[in-house]
Amino acid sequence: MLVLRLLALGATLSATLIMVTSQDSAQVFNMKFEAKYTNSPTFKYFVLINAIASGYTFIILFFPSKSSYGHFILVLDLIIALLLDSSISACLAIGQVGKNGNSHAGWLPICGQVPKFCDHVKGSLIAGFVAAIVYFLILLYSLHNIINLFTLKT
Repeated sequence: MLVLRLLALGATLSATLIMVTSQDSAQVFNMKFEAKYTNSPTFKYFVLINAIASGYTFIILFFPSKSSYGHFILVLDLIIALLLDSSISACLAIGQVGKNGNSHAGWLPICGQVPKFCDHVKGSLIAGFVAAIVYFLILLYSLHNIINLFTLKT
């Protein structure tokens, strides 16, 4: 369990740091525009949730794995997993628009003009996916332990 938690901490922290450092600028028709994560509320949400997940995971490392808070930690793990999933889903939607645009709304793709920014966002999303998968494994492991705890008592 410790290895999974450390992996989750590394993935969430990486996703946060990669997204925070995503920045690029381009000049289009003599106008300079800058792409950074703070331009999108979705990217801000992604950074916030991954930062919260990093902090939570770091704190949980100091709790013993067989503590009396097992049910409470399981609920918190579930909440963190759901928040990570929601932030990744929202980021993927915005990333898709950034990459391909939306012809119906008249939005042009921007990844051709700011490839460094798009690469950072892509890397951050990959780290976020790893974190979500690891949290899913943590949930499965915790549920298995709690179910086994109930079967031993009967």
